[in-house]
Amino acid sequence: MIYQDPLAYLLGIEGSALLDAWAGDHDRAFVEDRIAEIRRLLADEKLQNRGVLAERVTADVAYQQEAPGYDANAGGGLFAIDEPVITEWLAHRAVGVALDAACGTGRFARILADLGHTVIGVDGSPDMLELARERVPQGQFQLGSVDRLPLADRSVDVVVCALALVHVSDLGPVFAEFARVLRPGGALLISDVHRELTTIGSGIKGVGTDGERRLAPAFRHPLGDYLRAALGAGLELRGCEEPALHVDGSPMPEPSTEIGDWSAWPWSLMAYVPEATRAISGRPQLLLLNFAQPAY
Repeated sequence: MIYQDPLAYLLGIEGSALLDAWAGDHDRAFVEDRIAEIRRLLADEKLQNRGVLAERVTADVAYQQEAPGYDANAGGGLFAIDEPVITEWLAHRAVGVALDAACGTGRFARILADLGHTVIGVDGSPDMLELARERVPQGQFQLGSVDRLPLADRSVDVVVCALALVHVSDLGPVFAEFARVLRPGGALLISDVHRELTTIGSGIKGVGTDGERRLAPAFRHPLGDYLRAALGAGLELRGCEEPALHVDGSPMPEPSTEIGDWSAWPWSLMAYVPEATRAISGRPQLLLLNFAQPAY
């Protein structure tokens, strides 16, 4: 079981901002304001004894509940970051057979189909696959996992895997599968939740039948994990992006006095410490990687 406390989370955000100040990003006034804010948080009775226990469940279980509203949520805003980059990379690829691995509701399957590819989608959630079939009727969608793809060797020209590997503990078998199904000269395009964003609370949450809190696994992979797994599978790195989502220069709202519902954590908590939130807003949100299968 995982214990999550809103006060601990907010103190962590403040601490992260203070470490940036220690590294030289902010002045003395900022540091003093952060310390004063910490004292306010510690004295706030609304933040006392609000911790909850959460059960770690598989990603497939969590996404089963998430499926109906997943597209409306737009991946917590991450779709707007990865889609332009991956679409630009795809624009330079010849049309062929494309795999949307961990396809979810088929957002990249739709993009691939629109570009003229023959599309195959694989996902571990039957609910997500049903939505993908509605979205891309001409696609072939199958139940499966990224570490055991139901495809033949050297059967696809492009693999796209978006916002999924954060849920995988060992990336080695996954990249070995991607390399196995790619034809010589094929491309592997990956987007994933950056470890910086995972650290400040990005994740898939849900509620069980009895109201119990649930969390999908979220592993904080450093860039080296992806590179070791990919290079070990014989793939070549062609591109790497770590885009950040910056808060603009508009005034931040006044500190909130309401915590909000557990299901909205941590984002409903951000208004409690708006200046600290602004201070850490430039951290990377996504990791985007472009690999190639050698042509020999």
